[in-house]
Amino acid sequence: MDRIHLSPPDVGTTERDLLLDAFDSGWIAPLGPHVDAFEEEFAAFVGAQHAVALSSGTAALHLALLVAAGVGAGDEVLVPTLTFVATANAVRYLGAAPVFVDSEWASWNIDPSLVAFELDGRARDGRPLPKAVVAVDLYGQCADYEPLRAACSRHGVVLVEDAAEAMGASYRGAAAGMLGDVGVFSFNGNKALTTSGGGMLVTDDAAVAARVRHLATQAREPFLHYEHVDVGFNYRLSNLLAAVGRGQLSRLPAMIDRRRTIYDRYVSALGALPGVSFMPEARYGISSRWLTVALIDPSLAGVSRDDLVAALDAADIEARPAWKPMHQQPAFSGCRLVGSGAVADAIFERGLCLPSGSSMTDADVDRVLDALSAAVPVAP
Repeated sequence: MDRIHLSPPDVGTTERDLLLDAFDSGWIAPLGPHVDAFEEEFAAFVGAQHAVALSSGTAALHLALLVAAGVGAGDEVLVPTLTFVATANAVRYLGAAPVFVDSEWASWNIDPSLVAFELDGRARDGRPLPKAVVAVDLYGQCADYEPLRAACSRHGVVLVEDAAEAMGASYRGAAAGMLGDVGVFSFNGNKALTTSGGGMLVTDDAAVAARVRHLATQAREPFLHYEHVDVGFNYRLSNLLAAVGRGQLSRLPAMIDRRRTIYDRYVSALGALPGVSFMPEARYGISSRWLTVALIDPSLAGVSRDDLVAALDAADIEARPAWKPMHQQPAFSGCRLVGSGAVADAIFERGLCLPSGSSMTDADVDRVLDALSAAVPVAP
């Protein structure tokens, strides 16, 4: 049997045809007509005025912080502690310091009440405010943006939405990526929409989009020779990868539906077992279910999260723990934490990421469920 992976690329003939079209056109180098079309189609899909295709989601986050928020050396940025490391890395790229914030149980995302507590407290005490707040849409579920926007607006703090994991999700009817002042996406190989590697920045601010485009193309000035006033970056997406992205975008609704169906199957089969629960869907939105994540309480389930990872691996099935919080990472020792970190710590200690790719067949899901059922003790 082939190994079942956590979230493999789901590509087909549409992507292949567009990729070959890009190849045959001779537009192999970065930029080209497929990049232009991908940006236009992506902007229309999420409801943005502008979209800028970039080499990675991390590059998009880096430029969002730099351009939209003006983050620089010595600044601070509030970041959820429960996230992939790229969110915090981008802050460090700019010489700034991440200040980590605990999660809330309703969505597992950054706790808006802790963000408000931190911003209001700094303003009241006359302490410097952070340059930005980054909210991450964890595992395909949007953070709670109404209170986040209210807290940031009170103090003039830029809100950046890291929607790297949430393409296709929504919050109160609005698409993920359009819920802060600027939004970023990742098209890494394991994402719901992949170009093998790439990212997108979306905004309604024409000046932000223009500045991001400029910096992402090595900040070249419009002269016959190569003239540079700013230090830029080699961050633009290639025409070949954009062609793949266009094919993925055309199929995205069906791929998200499949991921949600897989989540429902896991919950239906396992949700009633003692000590087994799943990431909830917050009342305010629709999750893309990028990954299905279960919580395993060993005192009730009779088996630990790590036991299940090992059992699945023995059956040639990939599974992983939930993200290890940033406040536990050696690379960020010494950074401040807002809140106790108890929610993020508990999700990490018990969180089990299950195979969730939209290319999974029903037989694949059955195989995962059979392996889990064999490993979880069931009382007679």
